[in-house]
Amino acid sequence: MTAAPSPSPSPSPRPYLTLAEIEALAVAAHAGQTDKAGRPYAEHLRAVAEGVRARGGGAEQIAAGWLHDAVEDDALSEEWLTAAALPDAVKAMVRALTKRPGEEPEAYAQRIRATPGALLVKEADLAHNADPARLAALDPATRARLTAKYARMYTLLGLAQPSAPSDATP
Repeated sequence: MTAAPSPSPSPSPRPYLTLAEIEALAVAAHAGQTDKAGRPYAEHLRAVAEGVRARGGGAEQIAAGWLHDAVEDDALSEEWLTAAALPDAVKAMVRALTKRPGEEPEAYAQRIRATPGALLVKEADLAHNADPARLAALDPATRARLTAKYARMYTLLGLAQPSAPSDATP
């Protein structure tokens, strides 16, 4: 008598996407999109990911930096995020960083502060968005509106706003 076949082993969980795969995915998802100054949107994503890295963020936070605007900008869907081979912490940060239609800034800031790791990613995002050199490319009204918006978000998040470079010469 032959032995019954042994049950097949349960499938192993699929491995998580690497940072290089996440970068390529984010760049492809935002292909054709530009920022308010007309620059390729991927430049912003790269700056945020590098800003996270420079601030001591780990791989999960860097991944969230690459993906922080993907759902909000409809570059990737919430369904994609749910099914993606990403750690739950990355998914949670991306969801926290995704502004919802009609959401008050206070609620948005509270969600970011309540989500482990998300504050550092938002800090890197704000730093790039509020970069005076980047804002200089915008018309004066847009520059003033965004400068006020970013200053308010720094306050709501409890972050110190970077000081503007001095124009004074020694």
